[in-house]
Amino acid sequence: MFIGREKELKFLQDKYDEKKGHLIVLYGRRRVGKTETLKEFCKHKPHIFYSCTQSTDRVQLAKFSKQILREDIPAKQYISEFTDWEKAFRSILDLPYGEKKKLIVIDEFPYMCKGNPSIPSILQNLWDTVLKDSNVMIILCGSAMSFIEKELLAEKNPLYGRATGIYKMNKMGFYDAARFFPNYSEKDKILAYAILGGIPHYLNQFNPDLDLAENIKRNILTKGSVLYSETDFLLHQELRETPIYNSIIEAVALGSTKLNDISQKSLVEDTSKTSVYLKNLIELGIVEREFSVDTGTKEKANTNRGTYRLTDSFFRFWYAFGFANLSQLEDGDVDGVYEYLVEPALHEFASLSFEDVCKEFVRELQRKNALPFRYIKMGRWTGKTTVRDKNMESGLRIAETEIDLLGIGRDAKEYLVGECKFKHSPFNYSEYLDTLAKLTPQKAKATFYYALFSESGFDKKIEIEAENSDTVYLYDLKTIVNYNR
Repeated sequence: MFIGREKELKFLQDKYDEKKGHLIVLYGRRRVGKTETLKEFCKHKPHIFYSCTQSTDRVQLAKFSKQILREDIPAKQYISEFTDWEKAFRSILDLPYGEKKKLIVIDEFPYMCKGNPSIPSILQNLWDTVLKDSNVMIILCGSAMSFIEKELLAEKNPLYGRATGIYKMNKMGFYDAARFFPNYSEKDKILAYAILGGIPHYLNQFNPDLDLAENIKRNILTKGSVLYSETDFLLHQELRETPIYNSIIEAVALGSTKLNDISQKSLVEDTSKTSVYLKNLIELGIVEREFSVDTGTKEKANTNRGTYRLTDSFFRFWYAFGFANLSQLEDGDVDGVYEYLVEPALHEFASLSFEDVCKEFVRELQRKNALPFRYIKMGRWTGKTTVRDKNMESGLRIAETEIDLLGIGRDAKEYLVGECKFKHSPFNYSEYLDTLAKLTPQKAKATFYYALFSESGFDKKIEIEAENSDTVYLYDLKTIVNYNR
């Protein structure tokens, strides 16, 4: 069953319905579901779906010709293979689809370009002369994000400015990912998302009829399962020097977030080299460089600023629990690794993903105009702020701290301060007071609203204050997880 991707399908369908030619570039990291989404879009439409291979240009042309010539086009009567790419692409105009759009998908298009670098020029010439004014829709799809962004869509490339639609597919959000496990509890949906993230290929490996523990043991920790070798397979496919990348990813997965710390933990002495490795992982969609929500453009340009985190939840899980205990898993001690290493730490591990879910929940609230104001930007905030300290005469002191979620309104006159607690006990009153103390003295003229998110509910005292306040909002796990159902 195909799940989610409604926005992507609507984007493609809207282009398909327009009475003009379209050249669409759709791309994204591996495993994100591009091919399945395109196949879903092509259902019940006459189309050609060609998947490029890593082969020579001659073999690629022969395979492409064979697929085109399966259709009832005039050239079919005279040839068994096109002699060049110009003729092959021009034959799209002869597809016998009547009034319907002549739809062709070229999956993993970078492979085709690698075999013949002149292909973008050939397509550009045909697009400018005949294709753009015809009832055609060509979709170029690829996983090599660096090639597509820096080559195919760059100003120097022949196809620059020709694409009528450019769509970068990202991982699924929590609400779509949770649909893979309709019978899981609210907590287990959060835990499953923390482990697998929003990558459909990973989500599909779990059996929704098995409980979470059994799925982890069978489909991640057991040698021979798809996910057991996934990270190793992907890194070898995309990168060289995989031992170094393994060390860097493990360092980030285990809590190193600053460039110097990552260099030290991964034993890469030169931070400039570490920075290059991290940049490559960012391009693959495995790592991201995160800044405080109010960071300016100039500061972001400083390579020593910002913190690093794994955006791929499964990579984070595997390097925290699988890679770190590989010798035991190779020996088949799956139950032992799960019972003594995974299970005791899994709940705390998921707290970071719970923050991501809360951010997505707030984005949904904004879409439905259910917030007290519209924020301009929203994300994690780090900096110096006020914290409570009973040892100080004033009861307060300035310290380096962070806010899980900060929404900033227009002209910075309104703020939404969000605190996320994924723990077995209720959000307590002391934590509530700590949240109220953050930022307020520094921005006394602003209006503050507070959003508290909790897995296990709230102290009665907090609930009473929220009932009598127009600025405090409480959201429990059931409300957050089931918001879009």
